[in-house]
Amino acid sequence: MYGTGMDAIWKQVIQIAGRLPVTLTMLILSVLFGLLLGLIIALVRIQKRKIPYAIATFYLSFIRCTPTIVQLFLIYYGLPQLLILFGLDVNNWDKIIFAVIAFSLHSAAFFSEVIRSSYLAVGIGQLEAAYSIGMSHAQSLRRIVLPQAFGIAIPNLGNNVIILLKETSLAFSIGITDIMGQVQIMVGNSYGQHIFQMYILVALVYWVISIILEKGFGRLERKYKKGHVSIAK
Repeated sequence: MYGTGMDAIWKQVIQIAGRLPVTLTMLILSVLFGLLLGLIIALVRIQKRKIPYAIATFYLSFIRCTPTIVQLFLIYYGLPQLLILFGLDVNNWDKIIFAVIAFSLHSAAFFSEVIRSSYLAVGIGQLEAAYSIGMSHAQSLRRIVLPQAFGIAIPNLGNNVIILLKETSLAFSIGITDIMGQVQIMVGNSYGQHIFQMYILVALVYWVISIILEKGFGRLERKYKKGHVSIAK
């Protein structure tokens, strides 16, 4: 049973924060895999080869137009049934693996559009100027286009990472005890008492993490742009 005194509230904060590594693990892995897949999708969309482009477009449409929780359930319940057809039994996998797969596939769609739009924002004139001084296509991308595109992409990447952090709260629906899952357990153990208090606490935890991420990406953007201005001078 939980009370409303400061000692009780502090105890609840400690219990919630104790599951923070689970939330951060899902977030970090999903960002890494999502960025990698998003980069591939962005390249496919930029090159516009007919069949890969159609597949990528269908994928983006599906991810954008279906709820994240449905995607999570499709991976958690559907992937084992699909893989068993190929003789692979993954029912003993840790639930976090399924969550990371689902969140990676989800975030990749949005990361890909950030990457693609940032690339297109640099402008074709930059490539033409690089070609005019004898650079190859690979050199032009590496030294001219990609550094500028990354600087443009940082703010939107940060926003999408914060959105993904909030999406990870859905992981409790498949039995993962992250910070949201821990609150659900606490609510159950309290027999419905102090529910508002507990959800306020978990909201504050997500808020603090989001602020840290926002400040971190803001600092990265300033340092990155400052570094490139210095190089240009």
